[in-house]
Amino acid sequence: MKGQSQDQLVQVDIDDDINNEDLPSKAAVVHENIRHEGIQELNRNMIALFLSAIAAGLSIGISLLAKAEFHVALRDASYASLLENLGYTFGFVIVIMARQQLFTENTLTAVLPILNTPCLHNVKILCRLWLTVLTGNLIGTFLITLFFSQSSVFNIELKNAFYFITSELLDKSVSNFFVGGIISGWIIATMVWMFPTAGSAKLWIIILMTYILALCGFPHIIIGSVEIFYLILSGQQEWMYFLYPFAIPTLIGNILGGTFLFSLLSHLQIRYDMK
Repeated sequence: MKGQSQDQLVQVDIDDDINNEDLPSKAAVVHENIRHEGIQELNRNMIALFLSAIAAGLSIGISLLAKAEFHVALRDASYASLLENLGYTFGFVIVIMARQQLFTENTLTAVLPILNTPCLHNVKILCRLWLTVLTGNLIGTFLITLFFSQSSVFNIELKNAFYFITSELLDKSVSNFFVGGIISGWIIATMVWMFPTAGSAKLWIIILMTYILALCGFPHIIIGSVEIFYLILSGQQEWMYFLYPFAIPTLIGNILGGTFLFSLLSHLQIRYDMK
C-alpha cells in the first residue's frame, strides 16, 4: 500500500492534462510525447527499472565486441576506422530498440516532466531514477567487461583488439572527457528528441547519431565504462582512473549537455510557444 500511494503522489505531482490537438506547434507535440514518456519512467517500479538498467549495461558491451571484430577483420585497411566505429552503434541499437534503460536517455526524457512541474519532491524522484539507472548500467557494463577479459571464448587476437580500442582513452585529458561529454550528452538528447517523429527511420537515427559519437571520440559514461573497466581488469589501470579522470568529468558533461543545455532550451521554447 505504501508503494502504491507513493506512485499516486508522483502521478499527481507531475502529470497534467494537455491534448496534443491544442498544442501550438509540432515541436510542442514532440515535447509532450517525450514528457509523457518521462512521466511513465518516473512512475516505474524501481526494481523493474534497475533490472532493465543492468540489461542495458550488458547489451551496450556489444559495441566493444563488434568494434573489436571489425578491427580484427579489417586489420590495416585504410578505411578500417570508418567501419570499426560502425560497430560502436550496435550496442545502442540493441538497448534502445529493446526499450532497456540507458542513463543518458533519461537526461532528456525524465527531465522534461520535472521542468514542467519543478519542485523538491519531483527533483527527488528524478535523482532516484538517475541513481537507479546509472547504478544498474554500471553493474551491467562491469559484468560484460569481466566476461570479455576473463573468458576463454575470445582468442588472443580479439583480446588484443579489445586492448587496442580501449587504450585510445588513455590519450584523453580531463578537459577532453568533460567537454566531449557535453557534446555527447547533447547528441544523445537530440537523438531522443527525434524519435517521436522518426517512424520507421528510428533505427537509422540511432545508427547515425551514435556513429557521430564514435567517429569524433566523444565520451559516453556508459559505453566508456566498458572500455575503462577493461583497462582496469586487464591490469593496465588502477581503479581510481575510473572515477577520475574518466567518470566524474564525463558524467557531469553528459548531464550538462543533455539536461541543462538541450532539455532546458527545448522546454523553454515550448513554454514560450504556449504563451
